[in-house]
Amino acid sequence: MALTLSDLEALADRGEVDTVLVCMVDMQGRLMGKRFHVRRFLDTGGGESHCCNYLLATDLEMSTPEGYAATSWRNGYGDYAMRPDLSTLRRLPWLDGTAAVLCDVLDHHGAPVPHSPRAVLKAQVARLDAMGFEAQMATELEFFLFARDYDTIRRGGFRDLEPLSGVNEDYSIQQTSREEAVMRPLRNHLHAAGIPVENTKGEAETGQHELNIGHAGALLCADHHTLAKQAVKDIAWAKGHAASFLAKWHADRAGSSSHIHQSLWKGGESAFFAPGAEFGMSGTMRAWTAGLIAHAAETTVFLAPYVNSYKRFAAGTFAPTTTGWSVDNRTAGFRLCGADSRAVRVECRIGGSDLNPYLALAAQIASGIAGIEGGLPLEPPVTGDLYRGDAPRIPANLRDATALLAGSDMLRAAFGEQVVEHYVRCAEIEQEAFDRAVTDHEIARGFERA
Repeated sequence: MALTLSDLEALADRGEVDTVLVCMVDMQGRLMGKRFHVRRFLDTGGGESHCCNYLLATDLEMSTPEGYAATSWRNGYGDYAMRPDLSTLRRLPWLDGTAAVLCDVLDHHGAPVPHSPRAVLKAQVARLDAMGFEAQMATELEFFLFARDYDTIRRGGFRDLEPLSGVNEDYSIQQTSREEAVMRPLRNHLHAAGIPVENTKGEAETGQHELNIGHAGALLCADHHTLAKQAVKDIAWAKGHAASFLAKWHADRAGSSSHIHQSLWKGGESAFFAPGAEFGMSGTMRAWTAGLIAHAAETTVFLAPYVNSYKRFAAGTFAPTTTGWSVDNRTAGFRLCGADSRAVRVECRIGGSDLNPYLALAAQIASGIAGIEGGLPLEPPVTGDLYRGDAPRIPANLRDATALLAGSDMLRAAFGEQVVEHYVRCAEIEQEAFDRAVTDHEIARGFERA
């Protein structure tokens, strides 16, 4: 549960907490920061700390690629300030004696760093607030559990990966009972941390699981997602296993998604629900959904940020290939859920498990606002198998998605030129790294026969 500084001091006095993780969220959606002794953290009143500004200009490997305007070797890689958001202070029960707090990232003038993922989302939440709306959102987390631990897998060159289970365990109680050594503490520890866990279930592959967390305001939803992802990896490691959020780890296995459920509320009532309207959809919901669809292609980088992310989009895999919408249809890019009820909402099914939730949710909100402000009409829902339909396609690869992001007038207006250019460069770096790589596929295919 959320802690006050007084609560933390009482826990420290009883010897229950001795460490505070002071964390920012990087561009890849990972927690970065420092471990403070609890007494030092309390002595500063939960005050600011500092971090190198390269943390918001790096890649998955933590290298220092060229081309970012925000920081570089030429500019000396200075500091940012990490200001704790004390409303996020909580215990992390899966780590002994540990609490954590998430931080906002500030520049030397005390202003939010605009390309910080938390700042990007906060800016879109503020736009909604000015319109009188609150977004309620929930993300699903899919991931694979593997039999061996991270170090063993790394030393083996990430080959011969063996999922923890050997059969498709979608909804299986029998199979998932065998993996409760990881999943039961995950549910219980997240609940104890104040993260509203609904359930876990087996997913549609061997060793694949899904974690469902209750809906919350957009920023809190992203915070929950990030902490839960950290917990999955920590707990799997503690039990001698590895967990992976890679969108597509094997060509012949299903990918892992992170669907985003979303609705707007005003004055405690759903702004999406209109009793008696078709499917219970209000005009606001129709315009919001039209905005999501109209801007789906140019926002795909924030839902599929890596070269590997695009390997997930394949017919017959429950991952969408088009941006059409449908009513309770899992072949669609956007699925209407809870029709004709106050729970009516739209589910974006495009995102993979490798997304950064702050950036993904911000892009969804910006698209929805554009739909409302533009009064965009919503085409009728598509029925049947959308894999075979003629709805607009999701970008086929990161290169195409990056070009669409670079050309997005909507995102440049919503996020700002600097933010869009920053994340265009981030995507370019991922593509450049892949373009330099020589893959196992190339060697096996051409070593003898070329």
